[in-house]
Amino acid sequence: MPNPRLTGLGCGLFCGASMFALACLDRLLFGGSPTLYGVLFLLVSALTAVWVRSGDLTSAPVVVPIAFAAGLLPIAGGEGGLGGHLMGLITALAVEAGWLYGGTLVAGLIVTVRKVRLMARRAAERERERERGRERAVRERGQGQGRVPGAQARAPHDRRPVRPRSPRPPAQPRRTVPRSS
Repeated sequence: MPNPRLTGLGCGLFCGASMFALACLDRLLFGGSPTLYGVLFLLVSALTAVWVRSGDLTSAPVVVPIAFAAGLLPIAGGEGGLGGHLMGLITALAVEAGWLYGGTLVAGLIVTVRKVRLMARRAAERERERERGRERAVRERGQGQGRVPGAQARAPHDRRPVRPRSPRPPAQPRRTVPRSS
């Protein structure tokens, strides 16, 4: 079964296209209601954070604000050519900043929870692998392979604490004594 999660690029395209389409629908049906657009943005932000792949979790909180701005184009208003539409977009971004922050926060929280759960799952898997390795080592030792009667068993190498290496001191230049002539 294929993975239904979105890649980072797919996440951005989904979020941006969804917000633009919802903004066009909002303008068509409700005259460009910023409140409705904000609520829809919160929903799309949550869906984006849930559907993004585990490897691309950090992309969700990044693409969400970009999608908000892209979707705001149809409902921002503005008259008088490109400059007027750009000013309308900037004004709408300033006025609707609460929705923007809220959606980014929703995406960030969901991604953070997913990342913490992923890290915990990976740590549990590593611990299970270590435990399997220990059990395997105990079974092998119990079968008498290389074991001398009366000798103490050595601890497996993965139980010893690993200390970081201390860095080497920087090389010092040689001191030279000036020659007398």
